[in-house]
Amino acid sequence: MCAKQSPSGPPPAAAPRGDGPTTVMVPDGDTHPRHVCVDCGFIHYRNPLVVVGAVCTWQDRILMCRRAIDPRKGFWTIPAGYLELQETTAEGARREAMEEATADIEIDGLLAVYNVPRISQVQVIYRARLRLPDIAPGQESLEVALFPRDWIPWDEIAFPSVRWALDHHREALAAGDGVTRTNPPGETGDY
Repeated sequence: MCAKQSPSGPPPAAAPRGDGPTTVMVPDGDTHPRHVCVDCGFIHYRNPLVVVGAVCTWQDRILMCRRAIDPRKGFWTIPAGYLELQETTAEGARREAMEEATADIEIDGLLAVYNVPRISQVQVIYRARLRLPDIAPGQESLEVALFPRDWIPWDEIAFPSVRWALDHHREALAAGDGVTRTNPPGETGDY
């Protein structure tokens, strides 16, 4: 029963809302079809997920993680994952580096924001440095390594956005700038 439908009076502040049956409709003042609770009118918004990560370096080497989970298990990526509730994007990028590679990193700045509409993701990628070169695989990594750029296993990169981030990192270093990048022209993250 929805919070609005409570038989014992007004619902407590933390009562669930919109847990009754839903219908798909365009709510007043909106332009998109939404799932709306038939009992209380609560609108269930489904919005893109935010992925956070970082291109992490130690001197001239880049931290890479071989994925231990699907999708793309066994392929290489930068430390990245979904942003948690009540977490800033920078906090999330630091947490992901710790979870995937036991890496303690310092964020240097924003590298890129990528849009991957096919899977409804926005990816926020930072430039970062390892505080120490001490790394080890976390639960989501089969192995981790600090690769010179020329040794990165380019044929085994997990996702298009990982390649974009690595290319944009190299581009930013060469240009000596802190300009935030975005999707390469015409790229949307499709395989």
